[in-house]
Amino acid sequence: MKIIITGGTGFLGMRLARRILERGCLHGPDGRPASVNEVVLFDHHVPQEWLGAHRTEDPRLSVVQGDIADRATVAALIDRPQVGVFHLASVVSAGAEQDFDLAMRVNLDGHRNVLEALRALGSHPRYVFTSSLAVYGGEPALGAVSDATRHTPQTTYGATKSIGELLVNDYTRKGYIDGRSARLGMVVVRPGAPNRAASSFASAVLREPLNGVDYVLPVPLETQVAIAGYRTVIEGLIALYELDGGRLGEDRALNLPTLSLAVADMIAGLHRVAQNRRLGAILVEPDPFTSAVVSGWPRALGAERARALGLPQDRNVDAIIREYMQDYLPEEGRS
Repeated sequence: MKIIITGGTGFLGMRLARRILERGCLHGPDGRPASVNEVVLFDHHVPQEWLGAHRTEDPRLSVVQGDIADRATVAALIDRPQVGVFHLASVVSAGAEQDFDLAMRVNLDGHRNVLEALRALGSHPRYVFTSSLAVYGGEPALGAVSDATRHTPQTTYGATKSIGELLVNDYTRKGYIDGRSARLGMVVVRPGAPNRAASSFASAVLREPLNGVDYVLPVPLETQVAIAGYRTVIEGLIALYELDGGRLGEDRALNLPTLSLAVADMIAGLHRVAQNRRLGAILVEPDPFTSAVVSGWPRALGAERARALGLPQDRNVDAIIREYMQDYLPEEGRS
């Protein structure tokens, strides 16, 4: 079976691909387990250094560069009935807010291209769409939200994700796909440089000090966030893909489990876990644009349906930080 990950050369896409290759088997469109003999990472930009580092990683892994808003390109990618898709490609929050037309082109037109290519197969393939807590916002999102909370997104990014969920539900209702939408909180700790997502501070406030770099925090310390470790998110996406669709019912979208805490609590966890490491300083200088975007998101993301279905959840922020250190930080640099 062929597994396609759109937005695949990003951090989550690569980790998802490796985990799928480790498993070696996922359910196919017919509901039976099938060997995964090809994982394709599709993305609009693939750095040359990435190709050099990963092209020989596994013979089952390949990369296709292209524009998700080009229907012919997407149709050529999704080229066989025995396929499964994880749709991660998206213009992220701050980028979408600053470029409305690009957000519409990628997040809506590109998503429809993927759905239409799957529809044309006629095989009812499984499909996981990564949505976001940004579908919530405004007055209904104050405090905690649940799967039943009304969507009132306060950003273009959140609006496109909410529309995407409805499309997945309807294409599933029509029998074109066996779809599932996973609403993600802030995924931490992402390695590398910050991206244009407004949520990137949630990783940077841990990552930069761990690397001995001073960090300017663009939100107040009391800002409440809903976070999840990347290992747990990857396992959650795969578990959601593997679920019998009948267990999800008519609404195929659900919140993946998160931890709800203040940024100050994250920093306290950092000092507990890395007490023997030289840490960079954290300076608090709230940025009006970032603070405004983040203030429209929910402080806590209820995930009763996901937990009832057996999807995984992080133990605490300390465990998330330890996992990042195990995966990405060398032993040298410890005091």
